[in-house]
Amino acid sequence: MTDRESLSYERARDELAGVVRRLEAGGLTLEQSLDLWERGEKLAAICSEWLDGARARLTTAMAARDTTDEPAKPPETPF
Repeated sequence: MTDRESLSYERARDELAGVVRRLEAGGLTLEQSLDLWERGEKLAAICSEWLDGARARLTTAMAARDTTDEPAKPPETPF
């Protein structure tokens, strides 16, 4: 199982935020900082994959909606 399969977007995002806080706080050895940075890069990639997948799903849903036989509704104005 890959990290992408085992971590939800929210868990990856929250862990990434924790990594950033720890790096910003300082006080780590160079090796610890590098390990955290590498984990942060992996987490950022996982988040990006989740967002890319969500974007693709939305695009597909919007395209399907646009191809229905229903007449297009004019955009609603806020006022």
